[in-house]
Amino acid sequence: MLQHPHHEIKMYGEIKLYAGSGSPELAQKIADYLGQKLSPREVIQFPNENIFVKLKSSARGQDVYVIQTTSSPVHYNLMELLIMIQTLRLDSAARITAVIPYLCYGRSDKKDQPRVPITARLVADMIEIAGADRYMTFDPHAGQIQGFFSIPGDVLTASHMISDYIKKQLFDSMVNPVVVATDLGFAKRGRNYAHALDVPIAFIEKRRIGNEAKAEALTLIGEVKDRDVLIVDDEVDTGGSVAQAVNTVKENGARDVYLAFIHPIFSRDAAAKLAALPIKHIITTDTVPIPPEKMKLLEGRITILSIAPMLGEVIQRAHEGRSVGEMFNE
Repeated sequence: MLQHPHHEIKMYGEIKLYAGSGSPELAQKIADYLGQKLSPREVIQFPNENIFVKLKSSARGQDVYVIQTTSSPVHYNLMELLIMIQTLRLDSAARITAVIPYLCYGRSDKKDQPRVPITARLVADMIEIAGADRYMTFDPHAGQIQGFFSIPGDVLTASHMISDYIKKQLFDSMVNPVVVATDLGFAKRGRNYAHALDVPIAFIEKRRIGNEAKAEALTLIGEVKDRDVLIVDDEVDTGGSVAQAVNTVKENGARDVYLAFIHPIFSRDAAAKLAALPIKHIITTDTVPIPPEKMKLLEGRITILSIAPMLGEVIQRAHEGRSVGEMFNE
């Protein structure tokens, strides 16, 4: 008689979930999905800014998942993740998986100028040296970041979730929709959105200027006149690229503009910048928590889709040694 997968013999001990302070609400949602409690731990920042972590129960022999996004404050969240992983390694956890919804330093993925670092590789090395056996993350800025890790990982995408939401909730009210990628570097993933929605695609050609967080939009490749436009990107940081994209499509005759992206970084005044743009609706996820004061600026015009059910299912499958690709028909 076949056993239910949840009753099969496990390769490791039981699942133990630990939440970093970077994304506590997401961690709680994942725990709720799995029917688990978050394991207690103590995190203290001393007056000298050093971080101290103490586990409130033993993790020896267990299958441990540390849930921590590495958005702002980036360096605190990254160090807390590393220290928590090392604490669990020293406590003899059987397997440690770093669950990082948003991985910092994703833009520093190559030497595109003389005498510059590849910091994304450094971050991957630190996670491994701290003691992680596996990692999970969502939509890294560049695909080659996967190659910076020597440990196995699950690199997931929330684009399917966003496409499904648009099809079910928005698509019927859109007029001749077209997907617009904010730059040519996002062209391939932009095509995935266009394919999922069965609509044409256009691109904005832009050139980044120096090391400033600014870019200049140059040319619109494709047709948006008298069409509703869905602008897609992997993240919104300062909002500069999105503002240029919205203005460019409007100047070229676009009707309503929708915006979809995975990571709501919202540095500086990005939320206020988005609020001032003629965007009808914004769709994003909870890989990065949005502060209440920034959410208030976008109230009524933003939908936050939770990655918790997807991450919870991936954690369950990883724990049981089952395929993650089957979730996406892969």
